[in-house]
Amino acid sequence: MKGNLIIITSPSGGGKGTLIAELMKRGVGIGYSVSYTTRPMRPNEIEGKDYSFIGVEEFERRMANDEFLEFATVHGNYYGTSRVRVESLIAEGVDVILEIDVQGAADVLKKLPDAVSIFILPPSFQELEQRLRSRKTEDPEQLAIRLRNSFEEVRRYDEFEFVVINDNIADAVRRLESIILGERQRRTRQLVQIRDILSNFEASKNILS
Repeated sequence: MKGNLIIITSPSGGGKGTLIAELMKRGVGIGYSVSYTTRPMRPNEIEGKDYSFIGVEEFERRMANDEFLEFATVHGNYYGTSRVRVESLIAEGVDVILEIDVQGAADVLKKLPDAVSIFILPPSFQELEQRLRSRKTEDPEQLAIRLRNSFEEVRRYDEFEFVVINDNIADAVRRLESIILGERQRRTRQLVQIRDILSNFEASKNILS
């Protein structure tokens, strides 16, 4: 069975990274596609785990070679998802999470409309602002850009199949997990296994005849 592509998006500061990190600890058999970016590495980030950090010239070379499933300019920096990484994991039967911005998520859905799409919605603007300020990873100008962009980004929630309100981390992680586990049980995602089982029943019926 092929894996599912799971798109998780939110405004900057919506908490998608935190929720995904907690979800991965639960051992529910999920892979994670590490995105490429040209933005500077933050002090608490690890190369190859949080992002693959590359220069603008290298990113644009990969763009020209059609190596990205999606790419976007967000807050003045490039972000992109490796096509090969995602396709190889899905072919192996692994559910793959894409943690991407709202613009990039919408672009992927146009290409892959059967992906599982989840929008993480902060409980209020004030909570979003507090989260962004408390992490202290942006200078005042970058912070202002992210806050301004959030007004338009939250309005795009209806482009996504599921919405998880991130008012409490533990509750939000449980909601995310239930969506992912439930998606694995969709009839349309299990057709190969279902056909094999039905064939077995047909063969068994002949034995009994």
